[in-house]
Amino acid sequence: MKVLAYTSPARGHLFPLVPILDELSRRGHAVALKTLASEVPIMRDRGFDASPIAPAIEAIPIDDFQGRTPNVRIKRAMAAFGRRAEHDLADLREAIEQHEPDALLVDCMTWGASAAAEAWGGPWAQWFPYPLPLSSRDVPPFGPGLAPLHSRLGRMRDRVLRAVIEPPVARATLPAVNAARARAGVPAAKDLDAHFTAPPLLLYMTAEPFEYPRSDWPATVLAIGPCPWDPPADSPAWLADVDRPIVLVSTSSEFQDDGRLVTTALEALGDEDVQVVATLPSAELPTGGIPANARVERFIPHAPILARAACAITHGGAGATQKALAAGVPVCVVPFGRDQLEVARRVEVAGAGTRLPAPRLNAARLRERVRTAMTMTAGARRVADGFAAAGGPAKGADAFEALARASQSSPSRV
Repeated sequence: MKVLAYTSPARGHLFPLVPILDELSRRGHAVALKTLASEVPIMRDRGFDASPIAPAIEAIPIDDFQGRTPNVRIKRAMAAFGRRAEHDLADLREAIEQHEPDALLVDCMTWGASAAAEAWGGPWAQWFPYPLPLSSRDVPPFGPGLAPLHSRLGRMRDRVLRAVIEPPVARATLPAVNAARARAGVPAAKDLDAHFTAPPLLLYMTAEPFEYPRSDWPATVLAIGPCPWDPPADSPAWLADVDRPIVLVSTSSEFQDDGRLVTTALEALGDEDVQVVATLPSAELPTGGIPANARVERFIPHAPILARAACAITHGGAGATQKALAAGVPVCVVPFGRDQLEVARRVEVAGAGTRLPAPRLNAARLRERVRTAMTMTAGARRVADGFAAAGGPAKGADAFEALARASQSSPSRV
């Protein structure tokens, strides 16, 4: 089978896909991949027929961090995805013509490419590496990071808030989604749920007990766990000399103006009996004030650090947070926006760590939350066990192969 995978310009979306592509390749399938230009060489090293997405897509930044209110931030982000969709639709169509695939794997945040995949007529699936905003009677409306309340009062709260929260998100999202769908020649999505249920298969990269249980989601949504992956790299030589508990601090891989998480962590933990290891892949590196018990790097592989870590401080990105939990490491989450409030609340509800809203971030509060998180290893290990039981890349590859086989045997295939 020839597989074509198409990603948005986000490492946090590419990296969780890599183990699935590895598994498909191991099973003998030919894998072509269109992704960020910077990641093409390393993807080719893995044996994929990798090429860059259209440069115009990478030229459109996600600048939601500049918004002053949640609604403004949502509008800015959705507008950027809408502008990208104008390019990724044509980009995937060209890739289909070039590679003549048997099946497609498409990033959930490529609205134009997803519409092109649907119009193509062959088997296609999406992957979703962060909390899925699909509505459910079992959970609160998506966005503000509310804890589920399984009571009559909780259901009443959720109905009221859903009527307040969801319409502005739909107004910010659906016009751009449906503009892309119209260009692709597929029917408009009548609501946001229709947008999320369009794929015949959605590989959802999380699992219980981190994700909340749902009784009413469609069978097309398959939770497989987070599929964490790091680019190959040697373990830092200095790591063998560390003889104190390690606290890993990580910021977003896509710029979000969250660098103060690292500077606050250095201040909060400078006198603690820990080794702080901070990575800032997109934020500015601090120029001074680094305590003796800390190292600050642009990038180092997280896996060897997490193997020794007592806690991870994250910005609430699903990738970084779930990577730590998959290693059984409790987390302290400081969400700055996007889906991160939902991630932070899931950490708290799962008993796998603590959360500290970014507006309340200071050294004293962060120190206290980290100390508490370090006592919650049992909760993190429960989450790690749940992730492992979900099946991971093998389960994702199984489902994708089954989808392709069913399509090949269907008389309706065009």
